[in-house]
Amino acid sequence: MVFASHTTPEVETMKSDNVPLPSVSEIDIPALKEKYRQERDKRMRAEGQNQYVRPVDDFADAYEADPYTPLTPREPVSEEIDVAVLGGGWSGILAGVHLRRQGIASFRHIDHAGDFGGVWYWNRYPGLQCDNDAYCYLPLLEETGFMPSKKFTDGHEIREYAQSIAREFDLYDNALFHTMVDSLRWHEDSKRWHIRTRQGDFIRARFVIMANGLLNIPKLPGIQGIDQYKGHMFHTARWDYDYTGGSEKVPQLDKLAGKRVALVGTGATAIQLVPYLGKYAEQFYLLQRTPSCVDSRRNSETDPEWVKTLKPGWQAQRRANFHRGANERFLEGEEDLIGDVWTELNRNLSLELEADGWPELTQEEFMARRDEMDFRVMERLRRRVDAIVEDKETAEALKPYYRYQCKRPT
Repeated sequence: MVFASHTTPEVETMKSDNVPLPSVSEIDIPALKEKYRQERDKRMRAEGQNQYVRPVDDFADAYEADPYTPLTPREPVSEEIDVAVLGGGWSGILAGVHLRRQGIASFRHIDHAGDFGGVWYWNRYPGLQCDNDAYCYLPLLEETGFMPSKKFTDGHEIREYAQSIAREFDLYDNALFHTMVDSLRWHEDSKRWHIRTRQGDFIRARFVIMANGLLNIPKLPGIQGIDQYKGHMFHTARWDYDYTGGSEKVPQLDKLAGKRVALVGTGATAIQLVPYLGKYAEQFYLLQRTPSCVDSRRNSETDPEWVKTLKPGWQAQRRANFHRGANERFLEGEEDLIGDVWTELNRNLSLELEADGWPELTQEEFMARRDEMDFRVMERLRRRVDAIVEDKETAEALKPYYRYQCKRPT
């Protein structure tokens, strides 16, 4: 959530963040476990998801409505088809690709948005980029011949690529956009799913593919009076460039000059967005409940000479390497092809196991070593805060006290 109003920015001196990985003897793991528990208990909310509110009445228009694509009136659809695909993000697009490849033509995509793209359709805020390795994240790179422009590529490039795949596989022909499903019921007599939409459609489908995501309607914090705020307010997933100035591709937020801006939240979105708000707003406030793990981005443009070296099957091999690095363990002698914070634990472990001559470890022994590495990597990230933030009280507030990947690494 972004709040803004009218009113001297303070610029903090940045220092080197080349912080080495601490050894296990440098940290007190039992004490850290207790600290983690205390910090967790501070943040546990008995109301769970009820801490968020759904927009209602006029307040909903700014959050459920589509600011990007004009609504085109149409007549309700009544038909019987083989497959209904609920969602037009990556899951829905790939479902359509596989249906086409199997020769199935009788299907429709149904999506709340005005076009394909899913989360990349709705989110267009300044600094939006993929925060996973794009050579893994973007599908069908070998099949389409497309190559991301950088390792963590821009959101508009991802959206445009998604829509190009939808065009290539003729997914637009039967898509129903700006359409909200109201009910989905199985009818045993006809052996069909009956789908009714807010637009009056009645579709009977043999099969339904659930490809609907969680991010089409913004979640608002349950702050008393949020619907009565008199300044300008919008959610990052409905970025208002008319108010801030700039554009998705040229994020020069010059209209924020002379304004006080507050951003609620410190997750992956905030990490990408904060530099732009800090640069252009006269005063900028970041409202934090829980700090994120923040590492150096180390983004890099795609090297054409590297692309020339890729052999058929490279993307599947890279993805398998990523999953081993992020979630499992690297094979003996395996190179970390990803080389970012997502694979750091297992990369560090592999280097130490290599130095030890690749000893035979049981799964329990490996997980014990990985557990220690978890605390060491998190301590490195906390020491990185101390190396950058000069005010000690602020630095302490920015340190993440939880397990690796408890919150998304940023």
